[in-house]
Amino acid sequence: MAKRDYYEVLGVSKDASADEIKKAYRKAAIKYHPDKNPGDAEAEEKFKEAAEAYDVLSSPDKKARYDQFGHAGMSGAAGGGGGFEGFGGGFTMEDIFGRFGDIFGGHFGGFSGFSGAQQGGKRVNRGSDLRIKVKLSLKEIVNGTEKKLKINKLIACDVCNGTEAKNPDAYKTCPTCNGSGYVTQVVNTFFGATQTTQVCPTCHGEGKVITEPCEKCKGEGVVKGEEVATIKIPPGVGEGMQLTVAGKGNAARHGGVNGNLLVLIEEENDPNFTRDGNDLIYSLNISVPQAILGDSVEIPTVDAKAKIKIEPGTPTGKVLRLKGKGIPDVNGYGKGDLLVIVNVYIPKSLTSEEKKLVEKLKDAKSFRPDAGKKEQNIFDRMRNFFR
Repeated sequence: MAKRDYYEVLGVSKDASADEIKKAYRKAAIKYHPDKNPGDAEAEEKFKEAAEAYDVLSSPDKKARYDQFGHAGMSGAAGGGGGFEGFGGGFTMEDIFGRFGDIFGGHFGGFSGFSGAQQGGKRVNRGSDLRIKVKLSLKEIVNGTEKKLKINKLIACDVCNGTEAKNPDAYKTCPTCNGSGYVTQVVNTFFGATQTTQVCPTCHGEGKVITEPCEKCKGEGVVKGEEVATIKIPPGVGEGMQLTVAGKGNAARHGGVNGNLLVLIEEENDPNFTRDGNDLIYSLNISVPQAILGDSVEIPTVDAKAKIKIEPGTPTGKVLRLKGKGIPDVNGYGKGDLLVIVNVYIPKSLTSEEKKLVEKLKDAKSFRPDAGKKEQNIFDRMRNFFR
């Protein structure tokens, strides 16, 4: 099913302020909150949909990419890369309550025991995200590519396997919940005072606490290490686009969920081509005789070479279009074109023999400007082309 427009989800306009976006999300979250709609799967989906929209529109960077590229700018998967998760995609309840609970002044997350990121009755720790830059050549952008990168990151401790304890016996019963993993308290919510059972804040639902921490990680559960990550980059990405590789960020404490790897795309300058959206521009220099008589010339493309025909009488500024020889659209809507801009080379100096040949042509009828058939000058043609 196609994603709805994020502005439509929150019911705001594209020029809405940050405060208006926040208020709209707060209103939607209260309306579709699981406590207010128990057992309603549709309400739960709308609750997640609103959180996803807010995640993007509340961030200036993400909002700018969304305004420019739509949903494709939020996920590399739209370009056929696979393995990428959208900025708001794949939201779970623990993600939502963990990220946006403060919007409700401490009340959000007090419902149904959703305090922070939880799963299966226990708090689930989440590792932090990592951000890297990947520089791509034009050929890699056109064809897509796979990169293997060695990344310095936090990994699960290989001694305690992320449990943080020295050994399986280095625990005692939690004094706060007496081993139950839960505490009961009265919470003031938007729906009145309610008694809720929540995960114990001391042991995070384990029912026990560590007495002797792991000596290698000092009770952190993670250590500094490195990992080789394979990143599939789809065709058609562009400068400044960010892709998210789920689960390849820093490891979390106590066997939690790894963070994500955020991949920022950079484009290398190409010696032959200039990028204009999905089109490529190539400047072709031809001689005066070629322009007058016509010719067949070979030009480079991204993957090979191509022959194009220069018609007799081709002027400087003439644009020749090679369909489908540009960059694939990141949404999969075909490919751009290769635009060849002809430049007729005029030599600055001539030999005496060459000068005599040109002087013979100077007064020839075919070489005199025809006042009755004025052509657009090169500056007008170039200006019209780039409008």
